[in-house]
Amino acid sequence: MNLTYFVFFLFILTGTLIITYWAAKRGHTTHQFYTVAGSLTGFQNGLAIAGDYISAASFLGITGAIALQGFDGFFYSIGFLVSYLILLLIIAEPFRNLGNFTLGDVIHARFRGNSIRIMTAITTIIISILYIIPQLVAAGLLIRLLLGIDYSTSVFVIGTFMTIYVVFGGMVATSWVQIIKTVLLMSGTFLIVMIVLSRFNWNFFDLVDSVSRGTPFGEAFFYPGHLFSNPLETFSLNLTLILGTAGLPHILIRFFTVKNGPAVRKSLITATWVIGLFYMMTLVLGFGVIAFVGWETIVSIDHTGNLAAPVLAVVLGGDFLMAFISAVAFATILAVVTGLVLSATSSFSHDIYNHIIRKGKASEAEQLRIAKLTATAVGVISILFSLGLKNINVTFLVSLTFVVAASTHFPVILFTLYWRRFNKTGALTGMVSGLVSSLLLVILGPHIMNPEQGWILQDAVIPLYNPGIIAIPVGFLGAVTGTLLSEPSSDQDEVFDRVLLRSQTGLK
Repeated sequence: MNLTYFVFFLFILTGTLIITYWAAKRGHTTHQFYTVAGSLTGFQNGLAIAGDYISAASFLGITGAIALQGFDGFFYSIGFLVSYLILLLIIAEPFRNLGNFTLGDVIHARFRGNSIRIMTAITTIIISILYIIPQLVAAGLLIRLLLGIDYSTSVFVIGTFMTIYVVFGGMVATSWVQIIKTVLLMSGTFLIVMIVLSRFNWNFFDLVDSVSRGTPFGEAFFYPGHLFSNPLETFSLNLTLILGTAGLPHILIRFFTVKNGPAVRKSLITATWVIGLFYMMTLVLGFGVIAFVGWETIVSIDHTGNLAAPVLAVVLGGDFLMAFISAVAFATILAVVTGLVLSATSSFSHDIYNHIIRKGKASEAEQLRIAKLTATAVGVISILFSLGLKNINVTFLVSLTFVVAASTHFPVILFTLYWRRFNKTGALTGMVSGLVSSLLLVILGPHIMNPEQGWILQDAVIPLYNPGIIAIPVGFLGAVTGTLLSEPSSDQDEVFDRVLLRSQTGLK
C-alpha cells in the first residue's frame, strides 16, 4: 500500500465526513434533507450540478475512450454537453415551478392519482441504481489499483460511505461535497492539461502530430469508425446522451435546491460552462495518454481504458500527482453516488411512503426516518449489483442508463409540460413502454449477450450497443398511443391552462 495514496484518500474521506457532520445539524426537516430548503445560489447550484453530472464515466471512462478510440470517444463528451441546451431551453424552469421535491411532484401537478406517483418513483429508483453501479465499479477498480485492496472490499467500503453521507447529511452534505468535488476536479484536470501542453511548448498541434504517430491508426485515429463502424450506432449514442440528461432524476431534483426560476437559469448556465470546459480538457488528457504512456501500453495495462487518467498522472508527476488525481476521481465518484442515492431515497420516502402509504399525513420525523432507511437499502442493493461488473468500460454502463432515462422520463416530462391533449393514461403507458423496451433491448443486446464477455454463449438478438434509437421512439409512441386511445377528462383544458401558467411563471 502506497502511503502517499493512502494519505490523499484519507484526506478526502475525512473532509467529506466533516461536511456530513456539519450538514447533519441542519437537516432536521424534509425541505432541508431533500432540497437544502432552496437555499443555494444559482452559482453554487451550478457547481453542484456539474459535480453531480461529471461522473466517473466522464473523468475515467471518457479519457480512456478518447485514448483508445479517438474521435468516437470524444463523441461522448459532445453528447453530454449538448444535453444541457435541452434542459436550459425547455425543461428546467417549468420543472422547478411545478415541483417541490421529486419528479413525481411535477407529473402529479397535472395528473392526480396514486398510480402516477408509484410509476415515477419506480422508474426513478431503477435509473438511480443503474447509474450508481458504474460509479461503484470505477471506485472499486481505482482503490484496488492504488491501495491494493480487494475489489469487493473496495466496493463495499465506498458503498458504505456513500450511504452514510445521505443518511446523515441529506442534500446539504450532498450539495457541498459536489461543489468541493467540482473545484478539485477542475483544478486537477487543468493542472494535468497544463503539464501535457507544456511538454509540447504549448502547441496543441504538436500534440496532435505526436498522437497520430503513436497509434496504429495514424491520422485515421481522428476520424469516426474506431468505436462504432455503423453510423446508426453513433447517431443512436448521441440521441441517447442528448435526451437522456433531461430524464436523469438526480439532475432534475437539483432544480429544487434554489429559490426561483432565474436561479435555475443561472445554475444551468454555470453548469454548462464548467462541464464544457471540463470535456474540452478530457480531449487533451486522452491525447496525453497516447503521447506519454503509449497506446499499446495503456491497452496492456487496462483494456477498458478506465485507468488511463491515473496512469497519465503517475507518468507526468510521479506518486504525488497520481495520488492527487486519484483522490479527485474518488471524490468525483462519492459526489455522484450520493446524489443518485438521494434521488432514489426521496422518490420512495416522499412519493410512495408519504403520499401513497400514509396518505400525505406522515410527520417530518417519520419521513426522515423512512428516507434514511431507504438510503441504506439502496446502498446495499447497489453494492450487490456492482460486485460482478468490473470488466466493462464505465462509459458504456452510463450510456445504458441514459437509454432508460431518455425513453422513460423525457417523453412524459415533455408532454406533461407542453401537450394539452396528454393525459394520465398516456403518461403511464409512456413510462411503462419506455422502461420495458429499453431494458429489453439492453438485455438482448451485445453488452449482455456478447460471448466474449462470458455472459451468454450466443449472438446478440439486438446488434446495437446503444439502442436508444429504438427505445426512445417506443417511449414517445407509448405516450402518444395511450393518450389518443383513452378519453380526455372533462377538466383537461382547465387543468392544462393552470399547469401551463404555473410552469411558465411560477404563479400558483
